[in-house]
Amino acid sequence: MHEISCPHCHKAFKIDEAGYADIAKQVRDREFEKQLNDRLDLAEREKENALALLKEKTLNEIRLAAAEKDQSIEDLKAQLKEREFAEKLAVSEAVKAIEKERDELRNGLEKVNLEKDLEKKNLKDIYEIKIKDREEQIERLRDMKAKLSTKMLGETLEQHCENEFNRIRATAFQSAYFEKDNDASTGSKGDYIFKDLDTSGHEIVSIMFEMKNESDTTATKKKNEDFLKELDKDRNEKKCEYAVLVSLLEPESELYNTGIVDVSHRYPKMYVVRPQFFLQIISLLRNAAISSLQYKAELALVKAQSIDVTNFESKLEDFKSGFARNFELASRKFQTAIDEIDKSISHLEKTKEALINSDRNLRLANDRAQDVTVKKLTRGNSTMKAMFEQAGGES
Repeated sequence: MHEISCPHCHKAFKIDEAGYADIAKQVRDREFEKQLNDRLDLAEREKENALALLKEKTLNEIRLAAAEKDQSIEDLKAQLKEREFAEKLAVSEAVKAIEKERDELRNGLEKVNLEKDLEKKNLKDIYEIKIKDREEQIERLRDMKAKLSTKMLGETLEQHCENEFNRIRATAFQSAYFEKDNDASTGSKGDYIFKDLDTSGHEIVSIMFEMKNESDTTATKKKNEDFLKELDKDRNEKKCEYAVLVSLLEPESELYNTGIVDVSHRYPKMYVVRPQFFLQIISLLRNAAISSLQYKAELALVKAQSIDVTNFESKLEDFKSGFARNFELASRKFQTAIDEIDKSISHLEKTKEALINSDRNLRLANDRAQDVTVKKLTRGNSTMKAMFEQAGGES
């Protein structure tokens, strides 16, 4: 039996085991249910609190993220604005640089075009002047050729050159000689010979001239090259320093139309010129010769000294040659005597050698005779030995 008290009236009563167990079970069930309900209520409240906290935290995170997003957006907007500003500034600077470069190029192009136009104009003027001069020259030559016969062309060119020279002879070539070459003793002759002398009468320069021309109607057209060999021959025969061909041949040749043509690679000190350069070639060669006149004088002095030395050397060589001939004759006789003496000495040496050999042979023979004994003579010969022994016994 169990005794329990009522919690309200505090009255005690007794119950058996079954009742006690039933009451205990009820108490436990009720307590458990109460605890369970309390726990469920607590769990519900904790859940609601947790949900509230989570909701608040989530809202805060959402608000923070939104704020950060807004800040990022603002930062991006600021960066975009800065970039747009920088791009606009860079574009503006680039545009300014391009515009400046374009202006400079435009100014440079205008300057180049202006210079090119001026150059073209100058070249055009120069070529027009040259063409005009060339046409006038060609026209003059054609006019001259049209008026003259083929036979008179060469003589007219010679007369032209002679007139040109005589026109300035009194002022430029007072001591000069310029005349036709009339000496055909060597088989040929040039047209003109020019010589200039100094105040002492020494030659400064000499030139053999040949003038050549022909008509447009001439069947066989000659070339300047055809006359160079003969001109060089005439120059050498007349002992002229230079040779010049004054020619109107090959009128279309750019080589001969440009000025003085040096053909020294074919023939030494030879030139081909048009008539308008006739006086110029004389002046050039004469001035060059005057410049070298001092060197020629020094060379002449050295040559004279060389001649004196040569004469001395020649006389010395004659003396040496005469002395050498006399010495050779004396030496030859002396050598003959020496040879005879050598022959006599050789003969005496041979006689001496023969006598010495004879003496040597006699001495050897005497030595051998002195060395002969009976014993040596009978050695190996028993008969002779017995005969000598018998003769000795008898003695």
